[in-house]
Amino acid sequence: MSAPRLGGPAGRQLLRLVLLQAAWAAGSGPLQYSVPEEAKAGTLVGRLAQDLGLEAGELAARRLRLVWKGGRDSLEVKAESGALVVQSRLDREELCGQSARCALHLEVLVDKPLRVFHVEVEIQDINDNAPVFPINEESLFIAESRLPGSRFPLEVASDADIGINALLSYKLSPSEYFSLDVQNKNEKRQSAELVLSKSLDREETPVHHLLLTATDGGKPELTGTVQLVITVLDVNDNAPVFSQAVYEVSLPEDAANGTLVINLNATDLDEGVNAEVRYSFRSLVGSRVKEKFSIDSRSGEIKVKGALDFEDMNLYEIHVQAADQGQAPLSGHCRVVVALVDVNDNAPELWVTPLSVPVAEDAAPGTVVALIRARDRDSGANGAVTLWLRPEAPFRLVSSFRDSYSLVLAEALDRERVAAYEVEVRARDAGAPALGASSRLAVPVADVNDNAPAFAQAVYTAFVRENNAPGAAVLTVRARDADAGENGAVSYSVAGGGAQGRPASSLVAVEAASGRVRALQPLDYEEVQVVEFEVRAQDAGSPALWGRATVQLFVLDANDNAPAVWAPAAGAAPLLVPQSAGAGQVVAKVRAVDADSGYNAWLRYELQEPRGAGPFRVGLYSGEVRTARPLDEADGPRHSLVVLVRDHGEPALCATATLSVSLVDSAQASAAAAGAARAAAAAGAAAAAAAGPDGPLSELNAYLILAICAVCGLLVLALGLAAALRWRPRAAVLCGPGQAALVCASEVGSWSYSQRHSRQLGGGEAAGKADLMVFSPGCPPAAAAGSADKKTGGGGAGPDGSAMVRCLYSPLSLHGSQIASPLPERASGGAASPAFRSMVALIICLRFPLYVCRLMLQRKTLQSKFYHVAFP
Repeated sequence: MSAPRLGGPAGRQLLRLVLLQAAWAAGSGPLQYSVPEEAKAGTLVGRLAQDLGLEAGELAARRLRLVWKGGRDSLEVKAESGALVVQSRLDREELCGQSARCALHLEVLVDKPLRVFHVEVEIQDINDNAPVFPINEESLFIAESRLPGSRFPLEVASDADIGINALLSYKLSPSEYFSLDVQNKNEKRQSAELVLSKSLDREETPVHHLLLTATDGGKPELTGTVQLVITVLDVNDNAPVFSQAVYEVSLPEDAANGTLVINLNATDLDEGVNAEVRYSFRSLVGSRVKEKFSIDSRSGEIKVKGALDFEDMNLYEIHVQAADQGQAPLSGHCRVVVALVDVNDNAPELWVTPLSVPVAEDAAPGTVVALIRARDRDSGANGAVTLWLRPEAPFRLVSSFRDSYSLVLAEALDRERVAAYEVEVRARDAGAPALGASSRLAVPVADVNDNAPAFAQAVYTAFVRENNAPGAAVLTVRARDADAGENGAVSYSVAGGGAQGRPASSLVAVEAASGRVRALQPLDYEEVQVVEFEVRAQDAGSPALWGRATVQLFVLDANDNAPAVWAPAAGAAPLLVPQSAGAGQVVAKVRAVDADSGYNAWLRYELQEPRGAGPFRVGLYSGEVRTARPLDEADGPRHSLVVLVRDHGEPALCATATLSVSLVDSAQASAAAAGAARAAAAAGAAAAAAAGPDGPLSELNAYLILAICAVCGLLVLALGLAAALRWRPRAAVLCGPGQAALVCASEVGSWSYSQRHSRQLGGGEAAGKADLMVFSPGCPPAAAAGSADKKTGGGGAGPDGSAMVRCLYSPLSLHGSQIASPLPERASGGAASPAFRSMVALIICLRFPLYVCRLMLQRKTLQSKFYHVAFP
């Protein structure tokens, strides 16, 4: 029978059968490959496409790929060639531990048609792990009475490799007293014992140092060592002995605390104290075992102490020591191997890894805050995990790859609104009943210096009385910074300002930490009335931000200046008064000033000597000394008058002025006046000649020209005011509300209100009848007029026949003190007519240049201070 042709129908049918048989053979069992551990990336494992019967041209169409990698990315399939190669490091010990066979099970998927192939890659062990002892140094205590042949168990080494690479041999450093006996119980278990070859003598050698070396069977050989320190003890020569060297116990992983694991028993052939046995864990036992189990030192009972978990650790090896109570304690040893029995109790597990915690409040949306990994040790539906957040805002979950998520910032943050977030990540599997887990993540918001310190108010006002103590606290300013930490730590400083040309830093200081403002030195109201400065509050952020506030510190006047008498001067010539002088004639005028203000500067004059009814009297507020009655020869030729000048402060301060008055006939008085006039003229001419054309007279001429121009302007202003006020029904005062000045030409109008607010413009004794006084307090209502004549001692016409203007007093609050301010009014009372106002304004305008001239002539004797003069 001839063979069928491949090109015919029978050949194609045969080829189809062969291919189906090959596909069935390939699908019936997994493809197996092997690769050594620690193979480099790119190492060829197997020609997967060729073994599956795929041509190179159809790889792209059929999409050969790995769909399940066993939870690892150690291997990959090259899309171009279909070869299975190593992608990342392969560590057999990490993948399979001590398992004899280590293999990775892969699933390969191809399309057109859709087929799934199973691939098994065996990881071959290489000798890459050296033997390791549990400890670097083991201490043994051996009584010198122990007989040769005594055995002492030693800790054996462990090798993470398998097979011949983990087959260990031991060697002891040369010693005449000890030898090593190694026993292989099975392929996995070895025991090593130190055998006493010769009787010990503690007095000859108290301590023996030996080196135990473990060598594996790999190529090349790797070794590990442990130092043996043997201390020779005296007397007590019987150690406790356990009934078994190794005890094996099975225990369910859900055993409750206090469950008995095993009751150990060791016997000691000695008697008394040397036979009393105490049980304990050896020093080799790790903290993990001590957390799970406890041992009763007297009974030897081992009980469960902590929660057990099969998935965490399924085997515990406990080294127990039984020691007697002799002077040289001897001990026996055993091992308890506790194998846990698995129970289905696994809930989903969550791992949250913070990345950007704390989160800066200016972080942009999309910033990754933390990485979250979810895993369930169960399989199937019980291992399918679903995650969600509670609460969500301002975060959201983004899935990066299987079982891994990113916690991402969803919106902008503001630390001043919310300082920290408590995010709870919840997970739940698909089992029945479902098990869940949750994890909380505290996400504090890191502060950014985006808030400047802000004061509670823009302007602070404070008052301090003059002559304060240096360093006295004035006020405390507060600024609040909404930031935290250094960004919210506020320090204060003086930023600028001052008074009277003096910087504020020389007058006040502010404590950097508390914001308390202190006066550096005593303040003098007569020099400084208001100190205005800025306080700057700056935080410690980078860059630093700051805020400012203005502080107005008002200095309150204190009565610390006594009145100063400057006319008449001390040692002046006696005053000559004609004996024919009538009542009310002006003899002299006492002029005094007080550097204070308000009531503290309001002066009153009293005749201190002589007391009683004398021929002279002094004006209460004017200081004019007048004759009280007509003089006669009985009054005597000479009089000494002591005038007391007192202010209204608390306590009141005073000064005295002494006047010497001589009574002469009219001829002598006229001659004396003429001589005084000639002397004054001669002195003036001499002064003018000495000064030259640029002297005081030339300067006075300039002042006179300016005064004439001022008179013309004031005259026009007075006429305009008279016309404007004509239509008003009533106007009892010459000023309106506010800081308008008042003019009073009465006897009481010579009150020296203050060196700062008023100035007496008259000079010389002959000008004492109607001195011009200018005040600057606010005007009270006109209805306050009433009993001014009773307070000032009269009104009407003066001695020279000129009309007097009555003044009424009204209370005025100035820096906390009540003072009286004179208000002009018509002598007849009632509303002042426009003609009356015009008359007063005209008198002021005409007399003002004369007073200016007299003031310039006496400028050498007046204090050089500037006073504001305001006219209504």
